[in-house]
Amino acid sequence: MFHMLILSCLCGGVFGDSVSVMEGDSVTLKTDLTEIHEDEDVMWKYGAENSRIAKISRQNFTTYDDVPDGRFRDRLKLDDQTGSLTITHTTTEHTGVYTLEITGKKKSSKTFNVSVYARLPVPVISRDCSPSSSSSSNCSVVCSSSVLSVCDATLSWYAGMSVLSSISVCDLSISLSLPLEVEYQDKNTYSCVLNNPISNQTTHLDINTLCRHTCAADTHSSSLSLVSLIVLISAGSLMIIVVVVIFRICRKHRKTTQKSVQTCEDEIIYTEPTFHGQKSQKSNVKEEDHTEYAPVAMRRQDPAV
Repeated sequence: MFHMLILSCLCGGVFGDSVSVMEGDSVTLKTDLTEIHEDEDVMWKYGAENSRIAKISRQNFTTYDDVPDGRFRDRLKLDDQTGSLTITHTTTEHTGVYTLEITGKKKSSKTFNVSVYARLPVPVISRDCSPSSSSSSNCSVVCSSSVLSVCDATLSWYAGMSVLSSISVCDLSISLSLPLEVEYQDKNTYSCVLNNPISNQTTHLDINTLCRHTCAADTHSSSLSLVSLIVLISAGSLMIIVVVVIFRICRKHRKTTQKSVQTCEDEIIYTEPTFHGQKSQKSNVKEEDHTEYAPVAMRRQDPAV
């Protein structure tokens, strides 16, 4: 009885396929049918809710549906002959379980576990200039990378083909970083690799170039010194400008004062003087002009008298 149940399941086609695809690419989920019979319906469902997303009916009528968030809008395509489903322009939101159901004289189903991976950036190697990492014989470096889904990516240091260390943190809010300490005279070949199940990005470490450069901390100090110098020069220039402005204001004020004094003197010199003494004399003269003289009668004496 148990063996018959297993055989029945296998004949019904209940099994799952794992499919991986890079974000932005298209993926096709195949039905393994050469053609759809007239008495068969092909239906595709998505997710734990088994939401119907596409169907070919017995009348060869194709319909497309979507989930509430609209992630499949204008991205689905059904093969009218085989019923295979193609998802175009995939994103990480299309990761999940897809179920194929074929109904007719025989019923069968098939599941696909689809994983869509984000495209990986190239990891960056930089010099570690923190005080705790400074050493006269060793060079400390850090490999870092920011990925969209760090749960699917692993960052690793390699010496040749051997893995030295690796990290994979399932936290979308942080970036991956991995330190490494090497000797200045080390002749090994080191590389930093960021990979997921279907792709990888690699950056090789050039010890001679990176470790001989001035540490970022020194560069930062130099930058601070330059900034301080610029600030001092700016302050000095500002003081000079202030002094010049004050000098010009004082000079202008002085000229204004001298001009006012000169104006007063000019008024004293060119104003017609008024002499009260002359007015008095003039008044007297007028009085004399108006003096009336009485006639004087003079008698003539006779010499005989």
